[in-house]
Amino acid sequence: MDPNSSKKHLINRLSPEQLKERLANESFKRTTVSFYRYVMIDNPAEMRDQLYAIWDQLQCYGRIYLAHEGINAQMSVPDHFWQDFKNHLYSISEFRAMPFKIAVEDDGQSFLKLQIKVRDQIVADGLKPEEYDVTNVGQHLSAAEWNEAMEQGAIVVDMRNHYESEIGRFDGAILPDAETFKEELPEVVDKLKGKEADKILLYCTGGVRCEKTSAYLKHHGFSDVNQLLGGIIDYTRQVENEQIENKFIGKNFVFDNRLGERISNDVISHCHQCGTPCDTHVNCANKKCNLLFIQCDNCKARYNATCSTNCQSYVLAGPDEQLKLEKQMVFKRGKRFHKPNQTA
Repeated sequence: MDPNSSKKHLINRLSPEQLKERLANESFKRTTVSFYRYVMIDNPAEMRDQLYAIWDQLQCYGRIYLAHEGINAQMSVPDHFWQDFKNHLYSISEFRAMPFKIAVEDDGQSFLKLQIKVRDQIVADGLKPEEYDVTNVGQHLSAAEWNEAMEQGAIVVDMRNHYESEIGRFDGAILPDAETFKEELPEVVDKLKGKEADKILLYCTGGVRCEKTSAYLKHHGFSDVNQLLGGIIDYTRQVENEQIENKFIGKNFVFDNRLGERISNDVISHCHQCGTPCDTHVNCANKKCNLLFIQCDNCKARYNATCSTNCQSYVLAGPDEQLKLEKQMVFKRGKRFHKPNQTA
């Protein structure tokens, strides 16, 4: 008997085409939600299987990371199962009263399948345990408190990657030119050198990166560290509910199929191919490349949804010609954009 037979139903076995068809045929609405918590989990692998078994039954999709240090989740939950999902999550002592961040814009297409992965950390940062203490984090600020602190001249730091801040940010924020959170932490400390006594404001998408950053900064001698409660997602909800000024301009990048939620009507970025105002992220249609970049509708048509003439030639070629091109070309697989070259 296969010792893993009892676990075979705990992973997705449908093809991408089948997953898309399944989602397209749904007749109900979904809610996209994100949440995180730093909490000690004794056996992440065992909890992973328990969560998958229940959430799969509830037709939940999403990307969830579990580690000994906690959980970080982005999910799509059927509205008719929302209360069941919430009741189940809250029944787990580690996740009781978990605060949720509900998506600003939601077309129900955020995720195609359920993925729950066990990781060393819920956000990869490369830090050693002695470099931070997640029990000693910064002050959490509401949207109103955040706006007031900005108006009083506090230093604002964007704790997201460069491709996120390119399409949306708080005006005047320090924008690290980093592609990963791991790269960003030392860069932020360097940019803030000499400002250890100043009021620092940290923000990110949903708050999880700021939690670790605030602990890291306090460990490095910064005394007045603050973070945006619930990140940009919850800031937007508070702004709408309390009818206060929105100081975030542009789009909020999100790590699901939508790739962005519009927060204001401002378009602050440009198409990476022609330079016209645009803030629509796409992945290159050449799956061998899959570069993430910004592309306007005109360039999408001109380049057949690819990032370069090389990739365009590849997707338009027949199977035999593609094999030849693969030997000649170096694709950008796994890379983020730094303004792709049209002719590269």
